[in-house]
Amino acid sequence: MDTKMNVCEFDNIAREVFAPIYPVIAEQIKQKTGITTGKCLDIGCGGGYLGIALASITELYIYLLDKSLEMLEIAASNISAAGLKTRMQTFFADVKKIPLPDQSINLIISRGSIFFWEDQQKAFEEIYRVLAPGGVAYIGGGFGSAELKKQIAARMEKDNKNWRAMMNKNIGENAPEAFTKILQNTKIAFFEINRDEAGLWILIRRRRDEM
Repeated sequence: MDTKMNVCEFDNIAREVFAPIYPVIAEQIKQKTGITTGKCLDIGCGGGYLGIALASITELYIYLLDKSLEMLEIAASNISAAGLKTRMQTFFADVKKIPLPDQSINLIISRGSIFFWEDQQKAFEEIYRVLAPGGVAYIGGGFGSAELKKQIAARMEKDNKNWRAMMNKNIGENAPEAFTKILQNTKIAFFEINRDEAGLWILIRRRRDEM
């Protein structure tokens, strides 16, 4: 984000246009990872909407990480408004250097930020470093359902005619192969990439016996 106005515009889109997807994705994360306790890290959290939705249906303690102080101010306000100050906190940092100990996080989530990471391989390596044995990372650009994706695309294209082309570049049919090549260059032992009409998600797991 270059200016506070851009941050405000970005947050308005997240809070208004994308609002329906967060509870849906939070429930999908809960069901697909099975992780409902311990520590969670939301990378590129923005206003914290996905993390807050996940906190409302789990007992996770959630760290919200973003490299924009303005976005973290919004996230902190949203945490307070949701009554979650004892279960969530913000971190000002870049995904390339996560300020948390090795193998300390049970669940790592990120929706939408992966496409802005300057060094995706380094980011994945950092994510794996902080992922605890038995932990799962759930990262990508899903919309919750095909219908929600269709609705959001229609609204976004009204203001940005290039939005669909950008979406196709980020999560289109060539994306799984591109991410596979990046992940194969890391030491991550297990990952899977799922792409369907609702979007794309990358699941990374660290085995319990893996140190």
